[in-house]
Amino acid sequence: MPFMLKKHFAKEKTKLFLYLMKELGCTQKEAQRMIAKGRVFVDGEAFVKTGGYVEGAFEVVEFVPATRGLEPIIEEQHFVAYDKPTGVLVHPQNRHTEYTIIDELKHRYGKDANITHRIDQETSGIILCATNKQAERDIKSLFENRQIDKSYLAVVAGKLQNPLIIEEPLLVTKHQATNLKTLVVVDKKGKPSKTEIVPLRYFEHIDATLVEAKPHTGRQHQIRVHLFHVKHPIIGDPVYGQSVENMVKYFDRNLTKEERLKNTRSTRLLLHANTLSFELYGKNYHIQSKVDFVNEALKSIDYVSCETR
Repeated sequence: MPFMLKKHFAKEKTKLFLYLMKELGCTQKEAQRMIAKGRVFVDGEAFVKTGGYVEGAFEVVEFVPATRGLEPIIEEQHFVAYDKPTGVLVHPQNRHTEYTIIDELKHRYGKDANITHRIDQETSGIILCATNKQAERDIKSLFENRQIDKSYLAVVAGKLQNPLIIEEPLLVTKHQATNLKTLVVVDKKGKPSKTEIVPLRYFEHIDATLVEAKPHTGRQHQIRVHLFHVKHPIIGDPVYGQSVENMVKYFDRNLTKEERLKNTRSTRLLLHANTLSFELYGKNYHIQSKVDFVNEALKSIDYVSCETR
């Protein structure tokens, strides 16, 4: 488990956040956030006074990264990139989250290494990580200023013959019937959003098309919602295009692989972050995923046959 309860002892009365800064090597902001989130326990009770004092024994929930052997696909002085498997989170959702990309990153490169952007848990592919604080700030700035070109691969329902440019505003909303999980919809009140779609290959036997998707804006679920809007939803999407009943089962983690295959035609979302291109510190980089996405996609669609062979 990446989060562990560890014992500490303050020899004399001291401000808790100062103790955490000194002993754990964190910033004041990080220390106060740990306290506010209830990760410090005195006599078994959460101690949440960010300006409070401690003396004697107490316990702290600390992040202890654990590797599963995922190797970076590129390793530079200031950044690395991983091919994230589908189903793996980038950041822990809570202290009970068993494994994320942060585990691999901090296990190998230390506490100052950090993720510079996000991709959905369901999406596989390239995740870019900084190995130091300055690089983290600089790379995040590139993302914020749209100075990083991204391309994705997706397998969508139906035959798509011609390139598309989808420019539909996207609005983040809540769905009352799905435990208030976040959903994104096309809505004129939403933020301007643009996605370029290029068809690459049609699979007649499954009536599906492999496409390249280039998001010119970075909205949440942008590619998924835009493709659903033009009647070519991504195969395996458990949310967009599904009934409320099936969405609830998915969000509640009660949807089996067999049910998902029947509902969405795949056991996973067929969306993959395939390339990143950018300039950093005077050098141009082009990062290409090492994963054979087409093969992985076809296996997920043919899950039952693969399992019985």
